[in-house]
Amino acid sequence: MQFGISTHLYHQRLLGREHLLEIAEFGFRQLELFATVGHFDYHDVAAADRLAGWLDEAGLRLHSVHAPIVEYLRGGTWGPPLSTAAADEQARLRAVTETIAAVNLASRLPYSYLVLHLGIPDPPSPGSDDNDAEAARRSLEEIAAAAAPLGVQLAVEVIPNRISEAEELVRFLEDDVELPSPGAGICLDLGHAFLMGDVAEAIETVSGHLVTTHVHDNKGKEDDHLVPPEGGIDWPLTLMSLQKVGYEGAIVFEVADTSSPRSVLQKTVEARRRFERILVE
Repeated sequence: MQFGISTHLYHQRLLGREHLLEIAEFGFRQLELFATVGHFDYHDVAAADRLAGWLDEAGLRLHSVHAPIVEYLRGGTWGPPLSTAAADEQARLRAVTETIAAVNLASRLPYSYLVLHLGIPDPPSPGSDDNDAEAARRSLEEIAAAAAPLGVQLAVEVIPNRISEAEELVRFLEDDVELPSPGAGICLDLGHAFLMGDVAEAIETVSGHLVTTHVHDNKGKEDDHLVPPEGGIDWPLTLMSLQKVGYEGAIVFEVADTSSPRSVLQKTVEARRRFERILVE
């Protein structure tokens, strides 16, 4: 397995050259870019060209781009959510337009996967307005039409809502959509899977569609994005389950800045070494 890391670690900051060099310093070679205005302006051609130079300088490969989930992030303040499954057509089209802007980075910055949320995490009193299955189908087809000519495969993420549970995503991809090649697979977010139930079962469920991962830990109550094994996930069982289904793709750490990026990176390197030991046992 290959190991990568998401710029989620620097999400509260404007992404800069120094962040990529820091990631490379800790031995990571694959990167997931979190496309959020305020962190990285995916509309800006000059910003894309600068990022291409920084990636080359740091010796990093852009593995994936995470589609925008909010309008912006500024000074720790999150903008309004973007839902590709919004029942309101204007809101849905706004999310699709922003997502396609992130897809189009591939014309200047080639990458393999666009990680995509269908809808938003369920609120305490979930409704259907932001997590409508028919709206999600239309959005996925529209985004795939833009991604296919650029060779980008969509990776719909397991998130805590009724249309994005592992079993439902598999059914959705197999029965509800027809997409141009390279189509869509699943990004299994292991932290989300733990919040939603059994991680090993989720791995088995999505195994035929699994193309990439998000790896982080939590204590079973909040989406903490902790470095493994700071939460409650059984990592030996999880890694063995990934091996059992034949997954050979990237292990992408999507960890939060809980102290400082350097200290989190050091802990993530230790997690990477622990994973490597488990995988060869």
